[in-house]
Amino acid sequence: MDGGLTVVPLQAPAANFSELPLHVREFSVTKLKRIGRRNSGEPYFGKHAANRFDDPKKGFGTCYCGTQLDTAIAETVLHDELPENGVFKIRQEDIDVRYLVTFAMGADKGMLRLADLTGQHLKRIGGDNSLSAEYPYDMTQRWSEAVNAHPANVDGFIFISKQLNDKRAIVLFDRAKAKFGTPTYTPLAAASGLTQAKNRLGIVTIGP
Repeated sequence: MDGGLTVVPLQAPAANFSELPLHVREFSVTKLKRIGRRNSGEPYFGKHAANRFDDPKKGFGTCYCGTQLDTAIAETVLHDELPENGVFKIRQEDIDVRYLVTFAMGADKGMLRLADLTGQHLKRIGGDNSLSAEYPYDMTQRWSEAVNAHPANVDGFIFISKQLNDKRAIVLFDRAKAKFGTPTYTPLAAASGLTQAKNRLGIVTIGP
């Protein structure tokens, strides 16, 4: 690599973004995983303009999901945590107050159409992995806005998780809501695979 290269911030979507082809993948809602503190109201599509891919104009809502339990935990429980000697010390109550939310199939057999904003597919439309890391969120929100407005009319897009950069996460637009069926709320403490996920992520729970 050229040591003289300068770091360039994430650029705005191209003026002709709507004419660029998006690489679209299908993904079942039954594979989505969300972690939250409530056992009602899912799927939740926020219009706060405060998160990475929220609509800056608060016109459409967004719902953030993981594709694996590890990703969902890293993006929520560990989001603001720092490890100590390679270990995350998490209070047991921070696990106990959360739920793992999964979904049954809704309309169109729950099949989502998602733009793939990773790897070469992201590079070819003018982006890079700053999409997952850049802060403040002004530019990343503009990208979300552009994808939402694209004539491909996708339900959302796949991106690289900031917290686990070898995993993928998904943001959904509220146009996808009908594809979600009945949600299931499982206390995170009782979620299948939690022990293994904690071991992989280096989580040690403390307290009663």
